Amino acid sequence: MYKFGYVAVLGKPNAGKSTLVNSLVGEKVAIVSNKPQTTRDNIMGVVTGKNFQLAFLDTPGIHRAGTHLDRYMMKNVRTAKAGADVVLYLIDGSKPVDPEEMEHIEKMKKDGLSVIVAKSKSDKKVVNDFASDISFSALTGENLPELLDMLLARLSPSKTKNFLFDEDELTDKPLKFFAAEFVREAALKVLDKEVPHGVAVEVVKFEDGKNLVNIEADLVCSKDSHKGIIIGKGGKTLKEIGSRARASLEEFLNKKVMLKIFVKVEKNWNDNPNKLVVLGYN
Repeated sequence: MYKFGYVAVLGKPNAGKSTLVNSLVGEKVAIVSNKPQTTRDNIMGVVTGKNFQLAFLDTPGIHRAGTHLDRYMMKNVRTAKAGADVVLYLIDGSKPVDPEEMEHIEKMKKDGLSVIVAKSKSDKKVVNDFASDISFSALTGENLPELLDMLLARLSPSKTKNFLFDEDELTDKPLKFFAAEFVREAALKVLDKEVPHGVAVEVVKFEDGKNLVNIEADLVCSKDSHKGIIIGKGGKTLKEIGSRARASLEEFLNKKVMLKIFVKVEKNWNDNPNKLVVLGYN
């Protein structure tokens, strides 16, 4: 008997959704940082076993929408939830219980969704006493096999092999998408305060050769004052962003990467529907 299913991974910002999906897939398919709203798109990570295949949808952190970008992210959450066979809702076990979050979980259950509530970060000091279905640590691997078993128990079996993806297929995103994401991840880790939330990346050149990938990208910021911060004194900050991004890309692509990053100001790009489409948020 075989099982296949879509799993929407939901939760507040920094609940550990991307870390979990990367850990289950065994490869980095979603960027990770300690900044809220690191994930902006629904990113699929496919886990294939002998008799099962699970397509995990890593989603943006649930938050109150303000800008057009916020609304785009929340639309992604609703889309993933609507198309899922199972909703895996992560609660950060290292933070106190959020009553509003509990209400959201109960509403999903009342709406007839199959919901598993999992408490993440069990390797840290747990202060959350909410009665979850399971606790786990994506970093140590604690209870990850049990979590998979719990998800599979919610799916109907099939006598025929009903997998939708090739067994070596790990994600549905193109390489150009990851080029942009790894540059943005590097910016998130290098930059402080409010600057990271106002940046996006547009890949303007992606040439995938046999041994070398040539990439040119615009690092787009929303304020003139942010451009100087991103570049840094003597270009030091931008060089560090480029160095980190190139290292991540070379590991991911298993090829040498030539990466050029240019800083570009697009005022209020995150609240401009037309610019969001250009930047891939469509």
